[in-house]
Amino acid sequence: MAQLQKSIDKRTALLKATLSLVNNGGIQSASMAKVAKIANVSPATIYLFFESKQDLVNQLYLDVKGSFAEAAFSQYESDDEVKKSFEKIWIAMAAFKLENKEEASFLSQCDNTPMIDEETRQEGLKYLTPLFDLWSKGIKEGIVKDISPYLLYAFSIYPMAFLMNMDNRALCPLGENVINEAFQVAWDSIRV
Repeated sequence: MAQLQKSIDKRTALLKATLSLVNNGGIQSASMAKVAKIANVSPATIYLFFESKQDLVNQLYLDVKGSFAEAAFSQYESDDEVKKSFEKIWIAMAAFKLENKEEASFLSQCDNTPMIDEETRQEGLKYLTPLFDLWSKGIKEGIVKDISPYLLYAFSIYPMAFLMNMDNRALCPLGENVINEAFQVAWDSIRV
């Protein structure tokens, strides 16, 4: 059991080191040697857990996306009305991004660069199934615009990344009032 925990700890250290390197210098700066050094393991140890640098970054993406989704849907109840459900999910997503700035920055980079392969990106989208299902329910009820889920995401969820960036730069601090206003704008952008 101690050996298993040691193995989990090493994998976690490698993922955290990669997260830090990618956030601070892009994927190019996250060489396997640097990852190993920051994680305090031998470079050969990386290959016990990951086939390649691409595999390491893909796994980091899935881990972070999984944590993001877990937080996003922690308060979600499928029998709530559509707007209330969307608000719970949206607020939880914003809270995750505010509380986990490194992870939020990494996800934003992944959305804007080809560093994640398409198969992994599609696997990551599966974590958002409850949100897509909620939008389908809203479309059927005539509450949500009958448009592509990618458009719904682009106008209601994606702007969060911009807001988090503005908060990080102290240009638009995201207090409770601003978060509530931002949610209302997000909802207004997708409601019928």
